[in-house]
Amino acid sequence: MNSNQQPEQDLPDLLQIRREKLERLQELGVNPFPYNYKRTHTAKQAIDRFDELEKSEETVAIAGRIMAIRLMGKSCFAHLQDASGRLQFYVKKDVVGEDKYDIFKLFDIGDHIGLSGPLFRTRTGEITVRAESFELLSKSLHPLPIVKEKDGQTFDAFADKEARYRQRYLDLVVNPEVRRVFEMRAKMVQVVHQFMNEWKFLDVETPILQPLYGGAAAEPFTTHHNVMEKELYLRIADELYLKRLIIGGWDRVYEMGKDFRNEGMDRTHNPEFTMLELYAAYEDYNFCMDLTEALVVKLAEEVTGSLKIIYEDKQYDLSPPWQRHRFFDLLNEAVGGDVQQMPDREIAAECQKAGLKLDAAKTGRGKLMDKLFGAVVEPNLGGPCFVLDYPVELSPLAKKHRTDEGLVERFEGFWAGREFCNSFSELNDPLDQRARFEDQAKLREAGDEESHPIDEDFLRALEIGMPPTAGLGIGFDRLVMFFTDQHSIRDVILFPQMR
Repeated sequence: MNSNQQPEQDLPDLLQIRREKLERLQELGVNPFPYNYKRTHTAKQAIDRFDELEKSEETVAIAGRIMAIRLMGKSCFAHLQDASGRLQFYVKKDVVGEDKYDIFKLFDIGDHIGLSGPLFRTRTGEITVRAESFELLSKSLHPLPIVKEKDGQTFDAFADKEARYRQRYLDLVVNPEVRRVFEMRAKMVQVVHQFMNEWKFLDVETPILQPLYGGAAAEPFTTHHNVMEKELYLRIADELYLKRLIIGGWDRVYEMGKDFRNEGMDRTHNPEFTMLELYAAYEDYNFCMDLTEALVVKLAEEVTGSLKIIYEDKQYDLSPPWQRHRFFDLLNEAVGGDVQQMPDREIAAECQKAGLKLDAAKTGRGKLMDKLFGAVVEPNLGGPCFVLDYPVELSPLAKKHRTDEGLVERFEGFWAGREFCNSFSELNDPLDQRARFEDQAKLREAGDEESHPIDEDFLRALEIGMPPTAGLGIGFDRLVMFFTDQHSIRDVILFPQMR
């Protein structure tokens, strides 16, 4: 049992006590769940404007949740918490009257309260509201797992990770630093949209329910539409629909929304995640490298005020230009051989040396190289940096390299040894695209369930003609992890999936 949790045999009694208080309040004519309360200030505003408010003796009206109560006979000090922070208030029997004070004594930690009165400083210098009136706004019927002391013993805050993810509402109440993480995330969303507008991209929405999934190597979630009597898929990427819009005539489009992949969960993967995906006509992957640097710099400046970011106790300098490495240069150095010239069995052997358990018969050449790269190269990429020019077998939607046979014009961005973005000079040759889809279909027949399916409608769209195009996908949750120094994707998703 965690130190913040009450013993199970005591919990029903605690709940019963709160219900009895609720009944007593109702008997006294108190509405425990009124409709509204008019505030004049937040806690932070009252604190920030204390000097002028104290001088003018202006009455402030604030509202929030009671987080601490110290009853002292005929008076009480307590703390109220709202979205902006905490503020102490003082209730005195001689000021509010005996009847009202008896009502206040029925309040508990966790109750929402509205109160009004002037501000003053206590002898210890703490800014405090001297309550002249108060109103119960919501009676809490379940104790909060908050820091408190009893009989000399200190009970910890709500610290159990699994419980915090499952009961995020409690996590947000008792761990204010968690709210700061998600407020920073919201700021990052605003900055991304502002940046994309400045770069002349059109904000669009594409289907989440799709008749055929595509745009990435991943297994989809499947659902059934009753009226149409057909299977549908939650999208694994926005790519193929956004490219249809480029074909339709827009020069620059982007979407920031949820993608879904039916795969494992770990520190950097959640089945539901947020992706920023964009496409720009008449550009190539070099354009996307410049855009990625500019976007990350903009986020750093707007959200943290610095290009030097601390993540997992290490400082990273985001100042461009970032280092650029070629895929096979890094992989060949790591294994001590020319991987591009190795037969599949030798690459599979290198994977085994790296501790990877793969079925070589069901794993295509591209995936073998990708898994090997992930094992022996990625952990050593500090970054931020770009890795570019990937093998063609690994990238069925990327344009062939203009000078190097067997490669495609693709890059991935890495920071702290983790990939956070992926970009192509997009393939716009419909015949080449069909051939690569057919190669993927053969891998699927061999047992690779993540291989890309053949999308006939997308091939038809390509035959209409798509101009030279650059595409970029950024895992937004991972960027939030970096900027907020969080070490699990669950810490930057309000309601992550749990087993």
